[in-house]
Amino acid sequence: MSESNGTRPIKGELLHEGKAKRVFKTDHSDRYIQEFKNDATAFDGTKKGTIEGKGSVNCQVSTRMFRLLESKGVKTHFVDILSDNEMSILPVKIIKVEVVVRNIAAGSLVKVRGFKEGTKLDPTIVEWYLKDDSLHDPLLNDDHIHALGLANSHELANLKKDALKINGILSEFFASIGINLVDFKLEFGRRPDGKIILADEISPDTCRLWDRETGNKLDKDRFRFDLGNVEDAYQEILKRTSAIR
Repeated sequence: MSESNGTRPIKGELLHEGKAKRVFKTDHSDRYIQEFKNDATAFDGTKKGTIEGKGSVNCQVSTRMFRLLESKGVKTHFVDILSDNEMSILPVKIIKVEVVVRNIAAGSLVKVRGFKEGTKLDPTIVEWYLKDDSLHDPLLNDDHIHALGLANSHELANLKKDALKINGILSEFFASIGINLVDFKLEFGRRPDGKIILADEISPDTCRLWDRETGNKLDKDRFRFDLGNVEDAYQEILKRTSAIR
């Protein structure tokens, strides 16, 4: 596969390797390559493993989600899919604020804040977390973000607005394929001109996805909590999202 102009960027220097992806420079000054790995981690990296085919699933699902969002006017770092586990992206400087959108109570809302799992949230909850594994990605408020110099009030307002728009688009799509979008994590990045766009990935690694009829979990929680059938769950998401090309 190649970029729409017919020229595939040539992979160069490794810029960054995270828990789930690698990012490379290319021979094009305004293109990076994002490579998705099969490595899986949970609980701040204390649990590690491999999910066979995960890199391919996450790359392809992310491609479909980015294309859907772009078609609805959301600007992303996605340029093109290059292979089953590689995409070309626009270079951005990631903002160290993870944006979490919650539609249904799960995860830390249940464990730490006393919600009953499965409770539909009204209004939708948007949370900020510091992107820092060494500090266990702590919850932030607006004042923390301002004091750390990570984003200003105008940028935070726009991030929340964008996150809720993305939530509406994705929730509607997943509902159409029989899935509840329970919650998900977004990362944004600044382009060289200062413009902030959506980055990272949207996949079973970063979303909680429950079957609307059975409640079956079709996401990384199957790995986190040793629920079994992890690969099958990822493949099911790949299959159901195939309507987007």
